[in-house]
Formats: sequence, C-alpha cells, structure tokens
Amino acid sequence: MTAGSIVLYEGLGTAVLILLGSGVVANVVLRPTLGTGGGWLMITFGWGFAVFAGASIAEPSGAHLNPAVTIGLAVAGATEWGMVPFYLIGQFVGAFVGACLGWLAYKANFDKNYEDDPEANRDTRGIFCTGPVVARSAWNVVTEVVATFVLVFWILSNPAAQAPDGSGVPQFGNGALGYAAVAFVVIGIGCSLGGPTGYAINPARDLGPRIAYAVLPIKGKGSPEWGYSWVPVVGPVVGAVLAGLLALGVS
Repeated sequence: MTAGSIVLYEGLGTAVLILLGSGVVANVVLRPTLGTGGGWLMITFGWGFAVFAGASIAEPSGAHLNPAVTIGLAVAGATEWGMVPFYLIGQFVGAFVGACLGWLAYKANFDKNYEDDPEANRDTRGIFCTGPVVARSAWNVVTEVVATFVLVFWILSNPAAQAPDGSGVPQFGNGALGYAAVAFVVIGIGCSLGGPTGYAINPARDLGPRIAYAVLPIKGKGSPEWGYSWVPVVGPVVGAVLAGLLALGVS
C-alpha cells in the first residue's frame, strides 16, 4: 500500500463516516426534518452504521478512519510509524470534507431552522463536533481516554486485526461480522460511555468538523468552542497509547 493510496482510502472512508455521522445528528437536531427529535439512540446507531460504511470503503488501507486507532496500532507494532502521517492526513482532510458535505445535504434545513427561530442555529455546533454535558476538562478527558481505550484495545485484541503478511495493514472484523463488529462496538460505547462528552473517541472526527463549522456560512451559528477542542484530541490519543502499550505488553 503506497502513501498516496493510504491518504486516498482513509480520506474517502473518513469523509463518508463524517457525512453519515453528522447527517444523523442534523436529522435529529434540526427542525424540520423527518428525524426531528429522534433522540440519542438514533444518533448512536447512526454513528455505528456510519463506521460500517466508512470502514467498508477504506478497507484497502486497513480502515483506520481514526488517528487514535492509527496511533494505537503503531504503538503496538501493527502499523509502521513511517505510514502514520499519511493515515492522519487522509483522516483529517476526509473529516473536514465529510462535514462540509453534511452541511450541503442539510443546507435548506439549516436555513429554515434559522428562519423559524434566529437563535436556533446557535446550538448547531453539536451536529459537527462534540461537547460535554458537564464541563469539567480533566474528567472530560478521562471519559474520552476510557472510551477510546475500549475501542482501540478491542481492535488490538481481535485476532483478525493482526496483518498476516507483515504489511502493517491490520485486517479488522470478527469472522462473518466483518466491519459490522466494529460498528457494534462503537454503538455500545456510545450507549454506555457517550453520555458525558458525546464520545468523540476520534481526534479527526471532532477537529475536522469543528474547523468546518467555524468556516461554513451557517446563519446564526454559535461558537466552535475552541477552548474545549483539545479534549477530544488529547483524550483519545492518551487512550489509544495506553491500549497499544497494554496490547504490546500482553502479546
């Protein structure tokens, strides 16, 4: 797998992940849509299926879709460190593009949301990125560390995640479940650990769309909350490193 191919597949897969993920949140949050008021469970399942779709597209690159996953795999020796920057480039660029596409898909709904209530779009940041219900930075980081650790350690503990040919590209999936297995884990994390912070568990998933929210011409939008933006980056990276170290130690 060449560096260019990694950037391409990770970018495409992450773009679809964010397009569908931000799309389900927009469907629930914006008024009017057919999904208005669908609730947290609809959002959580939507993100799980978004992971399945994005990972299936990015299969040739190993379908990391997440800097935390890439870093955890590198720490555990399952991905070459020299390839890490190319994974990250694809993931962050894809996340930004996917968020922009999600906005385009719901552009008329954003506008109607504003027309019906000029203050309504001030609360639309959550369509793009995460935020805490209770703002306690240290504990918000802990939540992201724990949630990301679960995801990355599950991946590293999965026998199918080890590249049999030594290429450094892990093959995800639990037998016949394939990428659906990863989606189920993400849904489980969202239902169980997503309440405090919105479970970013992915620096690109949060930072790329947060930047998109900051630059997109959304009428009446609120702040991108840059003061919180480091939490969904640092927390997942720490969780991934801990998972990688533990996997390395027990291997």
